[in-house]
Formats: sequence, structure tokens, C-alpha cells
Amino acid sequence: MDKKQLTEKALDLLKQLISIPSFSSEEDNTADAIEAWFKAFDIPFKREINNVFAVNKHFDDSKPTLLLNSHHDTVEPNSAYTKDPFHPHIEDGKLYGLGSNDAGGALVSLIATFTHFYSKDNLSHNLLMVASMEEESSGDNSLRGLLPQLPKIDVAIVGEPTLMQLAIAEKGLVVFDAQVKGTPSHAAHPNEDNPIYKSIEVLEWFKNYKFKKVSEALGEVKLTVTQINAGVQHNAVPAQVNLVIDVRVNDKYTNAEIAEILKKEAPCVLKERSLRLNSSAIAKDHPLVRSGIAVGRETYGSPTLSDQAALTCQSLKLGPGDSTRSHSADEFIYVQEVEEGIDLYIRILEGFLMKKT
Repeated sequence: MDKKQLTEKALDLLKQLISIPSFSSEEDNTADAIEAWFKAFDIPFKREINNVFAVNKHFDDSKPTLLLNSHHDTVEPNSAYTKDPFHPHIEDGKLYGLGSNDAGGALVSLIATFTHFYSKDNLSHNLLMVASMEEESSGDNSLRGLLPQLPKIDVAIVGEPTLMQLAIAEKGLVVFDAQVKGTPSHAAHPNEDNPIYKSIEVLEWFKNYKFKKVSEALGEVKLTVTQINAGVQHNAVPAQVNLVIDVRVNDKYTNAEIAEILKKEAPCVLKERSLRLNSSAIAKDHPLVRSGIAVGRETYGSPTLSDQAALTCQSLKLGPGDSTRSHSADEFIYVQEVEEGIDLYIRILEGFLMKKT
């Protein structure tokens, strides 16, 4: 099958995926549709819950393995939708529908690319294609939970909307729950230990705090107070103010280092929710990145989180679509973006996988 026919079938699969609700942990039917693709191309596959995965025909344990991964779960459509989120249709070159951009376009493009290379021999790397579940919820059954069942992965492409530019680094995430403690009292009585007033100084501290190490690809660590909660009635001073702190971590720190620094220096009590969503990166001179640069792609650092956080190997985030459309009302991807995405994926992998003779 030539590239044009493969692309047409990938677009058909994308329309099918859009038409099937697949919220995180509810991806049974989209997993069925992905299974049907592999069956149609006579490609053996495995399924673990709603994760569907396959390896290339000439998989060789002595070779390193390249993971191709994207997800088929979606968030729920927001209330601002004016179009049916489950009705895939094309207007002015835009394919509308929930999950079209995040990350259906990348997923079907990677599946088509994997299918293109499936039977080729003499590749420098094995190929492992994983269409994963629960990415949007960072669930226990997502790529992170599947990894122990997969072959050893040496390098990865994670398909997310990057306009097919090369995201060579991705910020990690640590969420902290913070407590500003004080003395509870009746509002009518004097109280010099009101935690709401004390929180003003704490909020200023977080607003002005800077981590010292700045990344070339990802810039500074970004620290943001995103939630504040205190009190239950008008005439009572609460015992504490609860804050939520969102920290986007660059590749100069581990999440554990971030937690250690903030717990030591912050003027309040902090407790991290998890340290597992670390930053990700791949060397700019890695052959996979060089192959992307050779076909005209540019490198950058991504502030958004993906299943890259589950990987310990070097990984590249790359895919058709634009991340600013993700989780938006009337989500869409340009048909041309998918067509170009498949072409670019294939060209990049040709430069990376095909041994020169």
C-alpha cells in the first residue's frame, strides 16, 4: 500500500475514533477500533485492558527499541462546544471532533507510520507501537502501568500536537498542598494570628520565588499558586488556609530536588502529592533529533505534560496539531496536518532507522 492510501485509511481511523466516546478509563470501543486496524493489516498485537500494542515483524532482541506512543483517551467536552464533539466532519480543511487534535491526529499518524515500516527488514532499531489509555488522567493503567510488560525501550517518540516541531524537552510536574496555620477564633475578638492575613505574605513569597537553575530548552522552573481555600462561615476565623501549588520543573532538577528545596525554604507547611512526573529530554545531537532537523524541523522545549513523564529513556515529543487547541471547545485538526505528519514521521524514521549500504 502506498503512502497516499495509508494516509486515507489513517484519516478514516481518526474519524472513527472521534465518533466513539473514549474518556479516560472508558476507552474500550476505541481500543476495539485500533485492534481492527492491526487485524486489517495482518499485524499481530496485544491488548492490556485498553492499551493496544505491537512490534515490527523482524523484531530482534539484540537491537535497541524505538517506542512510538500516543493515547486514545480524551477529556470530557467542555460546555462551550457549539458542534457535536462526536460528529467528525470537515469544514474548510479542518476535521472537527473531540480528540482530533489531542491526540488522535498524532496517534493515527504514528500507527500509519508503524504500519509503513512493519515489514521492513534491516532496520537499526526495533519498533514498538503503543496506543495507550488513561493519559489524560495519568491513571495507573496508562503507559506508566504498562511499561513492565513491554520490551526494554531505548528511545521514544511520544505523539502529541507540536506542529511537527521537535520538542526535545518537556517540563515535569509536582503539585503541592500547602497549609498556612493560625489560631481559630470568633471574628468579634482580637486575633493577631489570623491565617488568612498570614497567607498574604506566603502568597507574595511564592509569587516572587525563583529557582536558580535555568534550562536552555525549558527556561525557568515555573511555580504557580492555583487554588486557595479557607473558612466555613463569616463570623469565624479559620485554623488554616489551604493552598495548591503547581510547579513545572525543568530538566535541571529532579522532582525530588524541587520538593526538598521548597519544603526547606517555603514559609508554610508543604506536602507533595507525587514525585513521579519528572521532566523529559533528548540530546539535541541524538540521531533521531538530527534526522528531524535534516527534514527541516526545529527544536524547542515544551511546557506541557505527557506520557513522556513515565519514561526513563531519552524521548522526543512530536506530532501534528497545535497544543493550544487541546481541551478547547470545537477542537479540530487540519486534514493537511495529518497528511504532512505521516509524511514527516516516515521521512524522519527513514533517516534514523534505515541502515546505509
